[in-house]
Amino acid sequence: MRDFSLKNIISGILNSYSQIFFSDKRLFAIILMLVTFFDWFAGLCGLLSVLASIALAYWLGFDRYKIGHGYYSFNSLLVGLGIGIAFSPSIQVILILLVISALCFFITILLETVIGKYYLPYLSIPFLIALWVITLSSREFHSLVISDRGLYKLNELYTIGGSSLVDMYVWWTNLEIVESLRVYFISLGAIFFQYNMLAGLLIAIGLLYYSRIAFSLSLINFYTAYFFYELIGARLADMNYNYIGFNYILTGIAIGGFFLIPSRLSYLWSVLLVPVVTVITISFSKIFGIFQLFIFSLPFNFVVLLFIYVIKVRLFKSPILTEPYVQQGSPEVNLYSFQNTTQRFRNAYYFPIKLPFWGEWHVTQGHNGKHTHKDDWKHAWDFEILDSDQKPFKSSGHELEDYYCYDKLVLAPAAGYVVHIVDGVEDNKINDVNTTDNWGNTIIIKHAEFLHTKLCHLKTGSFKVYIGEYVRQGQAVAHCGNSGRSPYPHLHFQIQSTPYIGSKTLDYPISYYINRNDHVFELESFSKPVEKQVISNIEVNTLLTKAFHFIPGQKLNWEVHFDCPFDNASAVLSRALRATAQCDKSQIRNQKSEITEWEIYTDINNNSYMYCRDTNSYAYFVNDGYIFYFSHFTGDKTSLLYYFFLAFYKIQFGYYKNLKMTDIYPIHLLVNKAGLFLQDFIAPFYIFIKACYTLEYSTVDNDLSPSLITLKSQAETLLFSKRISLVEFNINISEKGISKFIIKNKNKEIEAKCIS
Repeated sequence: MRDFSLKNIISGILNSYSQIFFSDKRLFAIILMLVTFFDWFAGLCGLLSVLASIALAYWLGFDRYKIGHGYYSFNSLLVGLGIGIAFSPSIQVILILLVISALCFFITILLETVIGKYYLPYLSIPFLIALWVITLSSREFHSLVISDRGLYKLNELYTIGGSSLVDMYVWWTNLEIVESLRVYFISLGAIFFQYNMLAGLLIAIGLLYYSRIAFSLSLINFYTAYFFYELIGARLADMNYNYIGFNYILTGIAIGGFFLIPSRLSYLWSVLLVPVVTVITISFSKIFGIFQLFIFSLPFNFVVLLFIYVIKVRLFKSPILTEPYVQQGSPEVNLYSFQNTTQRFRNAYYFPIKLPFWGEWHVTQGHNGKHTHKDDWKHAWDFEILDSDQKPFKSSGHELEDYYCYDKLVLAPAAGYVVHIVDGVEDNKINDVNTTDNWGNTIIIKHAEFLHTKLCHLKTGSFKVYIGEYVRQGQAVAHCGNSGRSPYPHLHFQIQSTPYIGSKTLDYPISYYINRNDHVFELESFSKPVEKQVISNIEVNTLLTKAFHFIPGQKLNWEVHFDCPFDNASAVLSRALRATAQCDKSQIRNQKSEITEWEIYTDINNNSYMYCRDTNSYAYFVNDGYIFYFSHFTGDKTSLLYYFFLAFYKIQFGYYKNLKMTDIYPIHLLVNKAGLFLQDFIAPFYIFIKACYTLEYSTVDNDLSPSLITLKSQAETLLFSKRISLVEFNINISEKGISKFIIKNKNKEIEAKCIS
């Protein structure tokens, strides 16, 4: 075996159990494994099948990640359980088990390749095919003995645990419980071939631990099916004795909460598909009954694959019936991450267009202007430079040179190719206009298909580029003038889909810019400037730009000081951070410190991230030269990297005193499971918890040549708009980069200094 990893094998074994419910939760997996051993031989056969598939996957050189997540072995687990339940223990059964496990693995790889091309899951189809094969062929295997285990259940239990175990079993079996709920529990147990209520109860508890959304969907879909059977007069005995109810449970979880983002529409569709599953179940039972084959999970597989395929080939996508961008193994995490991403990056599909000038300019006419910018050309802006008295000129204002914006450089709003230039139109005298050459000297730049920018009224002879030239964002292309229909110098700017003079305008935002209202600065993100705003591009600060310039291979070493009792000076930082959450000042004995190291990496998709090896934590980030922000965190929420993620969630690289930036976190990253318990149940319908980020630019030691900038940020959790938790951060940025940041959580304080 190549790249053998005991840790990965253990993960693969456990995840084989939890993957049945689309989970990778270890405790859930242990509960499910325990359930399979209610019948010791079935449990053993299931485990052997998993080991056989993992060994084969390693031997043949398959993806270690998929092996560790149980993708190649969960079907073999089901096959092993089915064989273990059906036959009495023997060497022959073990031999057949290994053969069928290999067959199941091969079918898994085949289906992964064939239907995987359409981005469809193979679900438990390999299990079905493999178990049908052994069911049909075993009729000729005369050395295999059909199991009679379960016929003498009390004797078997007495052998295992004596009279006390027998008494407990009898009590549990005779427990008065609603019939439908009894069938629900046994249907859950039937997924693992354990047809008893205790197995189902344990699975239900594990399912509730894994996902409140999955748990609620399991109940909703089961009871929808249960009452639908009554409504149409179908045989409830099929659910009572065959326990095919697990098809409805798994369909509900798959459609309502896993392969689609949980929402009111996904819940609705999971319920609407119940009649489809019912019809498929009854009809397939008739067909496969001819061959004396159980349908097992065939209805679930058929309906889920059919519906997912339909969703994938839609022409028009619904924002409330959509697939996860990245499958994160939990309906709640998928939902919270999706909602956060949708809100934070709702403008991500816009090509970033910036303001076409340096410094502060005033918007003297916006969309639907008083004088021009009407009808098909209404989405445009006029920009000028005004002084403190709101005048656009000095002296008398009779000469072009008196106007502050005249002859100022005009910049390319984004990278692209120059497709059109009009030059040679003379600048007008003040208050004169040229209605013949309406737009005056003009440049049009193509940035993408059906996306162009047009800059007008430019100074004659001032162009610095030529048609066909590729220009970078911020590159000087001409000077501001007074040509065309322009009584006084100003810059006309519009965005359009076609490359022609006179093209209709597009209602399109400016990606990032600073809006100054008196002495208050605001960062505008993908907004549309309005009249009388004083705006500018982000003027990047050298210290901030340098501090967040992280490159692959770079290492960050931190010396962390914390004032809290600490038993083991050699323990990792995460233990120290846990300790700070549990102590108060009266317990402080002395100050402890730790060293932790991170490294910068990029993945195969060129996404950059910070990695802390000590805590196995990842923080993904983006830096576009103007804005640094984190996009995702996974790992230990007591690690320093987690607090760094919270503190520096979003930073713009210009220093503007007292400027405040806000953003939102995915709530599952700030609130623990207990705190989200109720929220999880109703999250597809209503979110009443919010996790908010605020950053304030506090001080700079020198405006012209800064050597120290201080920032303050905070991570705040709100319950119905009422604060329930607050973590504050004080940040120092020096010539060496991020010199230190201090974490304040209630009465606890942690200081992290960057030492390299």
